[in-house]
Amino acid sequence: MIIVASFGLLCLLSLVLAWIDIRHGIIPDYLNLTIAGVGFLRTVIVSGPLIGLESVCEGVAIGATFWLLRRLYFSFRKIQGLGLGDVKFLAAAGIWIGVAGLPMLLLVAALTALVCTGVLQLAGRQFTGQTSISFGPFLAFGLLFTTALQQHWPCC
Repeated sequence: MIIVASFGLLCLLSLVLAWIDIRHGIIPDYLNLTIAGVGFLRTVIVSGPLIGLESVCEGVAIGATFWLLRRLYFSFRKIQGLGLGDVKFLAAAGIWIGVAGLPMLLLVAALTALVCTGVLQLAGRQFTGQTSISFGPFLAFGLLFTTALQQHWPCC
């Protein structure tokens, strides 16, 4: 019951996150903290405090890695390729899915973003190397997909 309730709450939080990011181009810290907190509580209740601590460490490692990648990209291109809210979201998502689920989250997010921008371009919207899109909704979808997948196939 805890797993279903926490996934339902994650779906609601992801929907709010996507809406705010599309409308305002930001992912609020309170949403990232809430997603991280719910993931932590779920892990502690289901698997125990030691696994909960391990999931937080994985989230921190993921966040630090993407923060470093963000800095590296900026040093080469002199533009931000990934927002800080996206980095914080990936850290929070790491608590839910761990390092093992990260490749699936990123694959789903990148593919859905690619399909979406392809459809928008076919509809007449122009994209350049300087065009930015909100990546948060795609990351949120990737998190939901990966979390659901891990519930049915724990090896993923």
